[in-house]
Amino acid sequence: MERMEAAFFDLDKTIISKSSSLALTRPLYRAGFVTRSQLLRGAYAQMVYLLLGADEKRMDRAKEGMLALSKGWDRAELEALIRDVLEEVVDPYIYQEALDLMALHRALGRRVFIVSSSPEEIVGPLASRLGVPDVIATRAEFEEGRYTGELEFYCYGERKGEAVREVAERDGIDLDRSYAYSDSATDLPMLEVVGNPVAVNPDRELRKVAEERGWQIRDFRRPVRMRRRLTQVPHPSPPIAAAVAAAAIGLLAAWVYLRPRLARRLAS
Repeated sequence: MERMEAAFFDLDKTIISKSSSLALTRPLYRAGFVTRSQLLRGAYAQMVYLLLGADEKRMDRAKEGMLALSKGWDRAELEALIRDVLEEVVDPYIYQEALDLMALHRALGRRVFIVSSSPEEIVGPLASRLGVPDVIATRAEFEEGRYTGELEFYCYGERKGEAVREVAERDGIDLDRSYAYSDSATDLPMLEVVGNPVAVNPDRELRKVAEERGWQIRDFRRPVRMRRRLTQVPHPSPPIAAAVAAAAIGLLAAWVYLRPRLARRLAS
């Protein structure tokens, strides 16, 4: 029996052009989850992330900060907030190129996964909006509906690669024929477990590795709103459009040729 193939997509700066977790800082402030000073620190962290990308130290600081911040939060309230503001804070920043690639992989029969260090409370609803049912993400620990400030699973670095291998073994996925997409060298463990790694908007270190190893490098530059994409009327593909144009020209030529003959026949 032939094993299935899959495509594993990192989320931040691969599918969307910003940090999904940091993008929520302002809605969290409006809802009373964070203070004004925490809002400003979040805005600063977003700027640093966009300019410099992620490295292990920055990711560890972000992780510890989020754990301390979220301790005691009500999980159900947070999930409801995320569902309500998802379109506002994330939807405008989804890369058209990522959407097209995911659609292509699905059309070719591959399973598509979103694999992210962001919390599953964020990744899950976003993946659902993108039509992706399979998610591997960070899981926070909670008791009696409230976050404890600890992690059950941190989907980052080596653990991200291990999680992909575990899913592949469980579901019968052929990793040698599968694909992985990421922007950061911190995701090398995930990129290295598949036969077709792709560096997307790579940071300096990942670009260097990709060039040395001959990996494909892609630059995504077209963020698009999902609502606009879902409501767009599809244009005919080039072959179909050409055929329609040729048919129209043919009909016009036939009319020009036949019109005087028909007029003479009617006159007689």
